[in-house]
Amino acid sequence: MANEMIPFTGLGWHQGAVLTTTFLAVITLFSLVWALHVKKRDAGIVDFFWGVGFALIAWLTIALRGEASVAGLVLAGLVTLWAARLTAHMIWRHRHMTGEDARYAAMRANGGPDWWWRSLFTLFWLQASIQWVLAAPVHAGLLGDAVAINLPLITLGVGLFAAGFLIEAVADRQLWLFKANPANRGRLMTEGLFRWSRHPNYFGETVLWWGLGLVAVAASGAWWALIGPGLITILLLKVSGVSLLDAHLAATKPGYAEWAARTPAFVPRWPGRRQMEMGKV
Repeated sequence: MANEMIPFTGLGWHQGAVLTTTFLAVITLFSLVWALHVKKRDAGIVDFFWGVGFALIAWLTIALRGEASVAGLVLAGLVTLWAARLTAHMIWRHRHMTGEDARYAAMRANGGPDWWWRSLFTLFWLQASIQWVLAAPVHAGLLGDAVAINLPLITLGVGLFAAGFLIEAVADRQLWLFKANPANRGRLMTEGLFRWSRHPNYFGETVLWWGLGLVAVAASGAWWALIGPGLITILLLKVSGVSLLDAHLAATKPGYAEWAARTPAFVPRWPGRRQMEMGKV
């Protein structure tokens, strides 16, 4: 199947120049967000720009290179769709918080009076740098030369993205509705997708990024595109996702041990009869 390059008005820069420019672009974006955070004293706004940064990398890459393949445009469109939903979710969640997000409030409290400027390096530029590395499938899919589309591979990639996107969106919505009910204050969310996995939103996020990685490989033939999904999986499982949230829930939520005993941490599993009886679900 053909994967022709579609020309755009652009500069036709070589790969090294594009990579350097996208790195400087996300550093600049997060520097501006940092300056806004100093004024508002709210580091939580950094979450609004996590998805935005990936979309910026995608479309800036296309603009600078001056062309994109059909599969590359599919990749950029999927990244933009994911970024739009994530940004809307983060803004909506933040608007219904009381004060600064607890994670960033703790950083501010522990960082002392100089944290406001040190946060530029330890939080904002760090996130920008991690984002640029995780964008490997975006760079690979849009900077590589067009290859004949591997139809089974791109179909699998789009299918994984759609499945992960749906899982993450549904889990986020279910969790938000649960927390919005005052009667659930202090309780664990063990309903809906959370009967099948303790962290279905993280699972969905991982699945959709493996989908993006496969679309990038189909667009370019560059298997190093899978570096991004691999790193995201490690981060969500071992660094900033499952492990941290499990520790927090275990320390703050009654009934966590029982829920954890019957519910897998990551990959969903349909609850059997015994698990349903234990959880009364």
